[in-house]
Amino acid sequence: MTGGSRGIGRGIAVALARAGFDVVVNYARNAAAAQEVGREVEALGGRAVLVQADVAVAADRERLVSETLAALGRIDLLVNNAGVAPDVRADLLEVGEASFDRLIGINLKGPFFLSQIVAREMIGALQKSEVGGQKSEGGMPKIVTITSVSAYAASVNRGDYCVAKAGLAMMTQLFAARLAGHGINVYEVRPGVIETDMTGPVKAKYDELIFEKDLTPIKRWGTAEDVARAVVAIAGDAFPFSTGEVINVDGGYHMRRL
Repeated sequence: MTGGSRGIGRGIAVALARAGFDVVVNYARNAAAAQEVGREVEALGGRAVLVQADVAVAADRERLVSETLAALGRIDLLVNNAGVAPDVRADLLEVGEASFDRLIGINLKGPFFLSQIVAREMIGALQKSEVGGQKSEGGMPKIVTITSVSAYAASVNRGDYCVAKAGLAMMTQLFAARLAGHGINVYEVRPGVIETDMTGPVKAKYDELIFEKDLTPIKRWGTAEDVARAVVAIAGDAFPFSTGEVINVDGGYHMRRL
């Protein structure tokens, strides 16, 4: 999984290990945090493989996949989680190209082309297993992308982030349609306001919206564990007849209410 060293990614990595999965913990810079997650995974009986790679860089994406295959032999589940916030929360009329390019590269371009590489590997592995008359012990492979309510909720002071998340939502639909014939299901997990270091700087704002202004029917912050539960359910084949599905983990924010 990408972006596994902190926040939502860390929660997903630990939850997958608890469910019996070996986990590749990808990180871009924070090796110490990734090592800590690796220790947590191993303490739960899983195998942790740490791979430094920037998903925005083509060579890094290729290396992430090749090191994963070298260590584990196959990929049963890809979790596209790596993502960054804008350098500066700038008004839509002021946002700069450098910030936009960085954010789109990590949050959208990276997951798109990593999914492409992994999908090819998954198809190849399935074809080999069919020829050999064997089935993967991990079930049919799956791709999960972690997006955000920003895929549809417009925030004019971080338009680049919203554009990237909306792109990921369409990416899920595209890969779901393309890969269904191969038996590979693709899902979008769409978190709402989740308590992580990324939302730390705006905690006071969301405290007011959640607890005083009725932002969500369920009046609490979401947690990384909430998101992880959705991913573990998908990984455990809870939705075999669903693909292209959006699983909202947002306290009910997505509902229109009068």
